[in-house]
Amino acid sequence: MNHSRTLFLSRRDFLMQGAMLAAGATASGLVFRGDQKSKPRAALDVAAIDRSRILKAAQRYLAEGPITITSSFSPRNPGGKHDYFSEGDYWWPDPKNPNGPYIHRDGRSNPENFTGHRHALIRLSVQVPALAAAWLLTRDERYARHAVKHLRAWFVDDATLMNPNLEHAQAVKGHDLGRSIGVIDTIHLVEVARAITALHGSKALTEQDTQRLNHWFVQYLTWLTTSEHGQQEREAKNNHGTCWVMQMAEFARYTGNQQLTDYCSNRFKTVLAPTQIAPDGSFSLELQRTKPYGYCLFNLDAMATVCQILSHAQDNLWSYETADGRGMKKAVAWMFPFIADKKNWASPPDVEYFDQWPVRQPSLLFAGLAFSQPEYLHLWKRLNPDPAVDEIVRNYPVRQPVLWLKGNF
Repeated sequence: MNHSRTLFLSRRDFLMQGAMLAAGATASGLVFRGDQKSKPRAALDVAAIDRSRILKAAQRYLAEGPITITSSFSPRNPGGKHDYFSEGDYWWPDPKNPNGPYIHRDGRSNPENFTGHRHALIRLSVQVPALAAAWLLTRDERYARHAVKHLRAWFVDDATLMNPNLEHAQAVKGHDLGRSIGVIDTIHLVEVARAITALHGSKALTEQDTQRLNHWFVQYLTWLTTSEHGQQEREAKNNHGTCWVMQMAEFARYTGNQQLTDYCSNRFKTVLAPTQIAPDGSFSLELQRTKPYGYCLFNLDAMATVCQILSHAQDNLWSYETADGRGMKKAVAWMFPFIADKKNWASPPDVEYFDQWPVRQPSLLFAGLAFSQPEYLHLWKRLNPDPAVDEIVRNYPVRQPVLWLKGNF
């Protein structure tokens, strides 16, 4: 196949292989397939839509070398230079006891907390998927070589790699040296794992690279499933529990762990859908937060990504519903009017960054294809794919959908 050609996505291909890309062309980017006796099936030329933005970004990233967690260090980090460390966002010095334990202010980010490792991780998650996507579209080995340079620095090279755990993520001064909710920081490795898969056809990725990368993610999966932090995060009731499943699902897919893949599918059906999706499709736990709009978008994207990773012809999570009708179709339908026009939002506005949402939410694309809803796809096309505000980028971990709607790797 000539991979520089336009790539297409069809619902039939999605049901068979998780949304495949096939050759073709359309001027509008949106086409419909079907006959008069059945509902048209939506397809979207994502490669054509994103080609320019992907290549522009990838060309810029070719001039930027790897930056791993060993490039910055906080004296408050109880671990070593290879141990990831971050501090909880919503924790502040106590005005009544400035040198004492921090106090909690939900939704209010303290800019003085250490975020160097998180920013490095997000940078990795922005650059490597863009480079992998550029290679996928052009087969230009420059993009693959540079992506592999980042991957080796983070996961292979002994001098610069990150240890495969999050023992000291989202620590709080005076309270914790690391917390289970810090596991959410590595949602930014989800698209990195997807990018590694896309690079498997490149000469830049050696067999030794493949083995070492796989080994790192196997070790991280072990930590996620056996550590106290990992197990506590699994049981979280809100978006944290969703993001645990999203990470597990993608890392299990990448490492070929079918047992964990099946576990994640079952957990979506028995835990996420029945406990997080309300009968009307809303996320009641997210609506209780001080950033209800952003958290509802974030949780919906994470759930949609879970469905995109795990669904196949024999087990389609997109169509799954509980006995009382809770499922993704209802969840996306509930949120869609508020994405289309934020003026419809009836809950209080977020205390921070309300004006910066929405962006090009992957839930619209994935659900639009899964449910043959062209209005979801049209809205997805109109939204901003490249937000510049750090907090928005942080809560928008799936940025290169061409890596997810695949059929050529």
